[in-house]
Amino acid sequence: MEESKINDDTSLGINIKWLVQIIVVAGMLVWGYFGITSRISQLEIDVLRMKDSVTLNSEFRVKWPLGQLGALPDDAEQNMRLGFIEKDMAKLEVHVDNLRIKTVQQELQDK
Repeated sequence: MEESKINDDTSLGINIKWLVQIIVVAGMLVWGYFGITSRISQLEIDVLRMKDSVTLNSEFRVKWPLGQLGALPDDAEQNMRLGFIEKDMAKLEVHVDNLRIKTVQQELQDK
């Protein structure tokens, strides 16, 4: 029996069909690996963006009602108008109270 030794003169007989299949499978494995790696990286970036959005939203949700992020110009105008309406209501309440007092006084005088 002849011992097989691997040296410079060693030859390997392989069918070309098998060689092509091995190369295609290896290429598909590499392509699949990089596709999965790319998708995982993209999902990690999306998660980071969502976390940042949630943090900013939470900060806005807490600070906006407290007035720490400022107010809209419409809010300032609305507050000013409400202030004027409150002053007018106070004047009208005083006027109504005076009319009631006068009505009660006239009723007492008529008796």
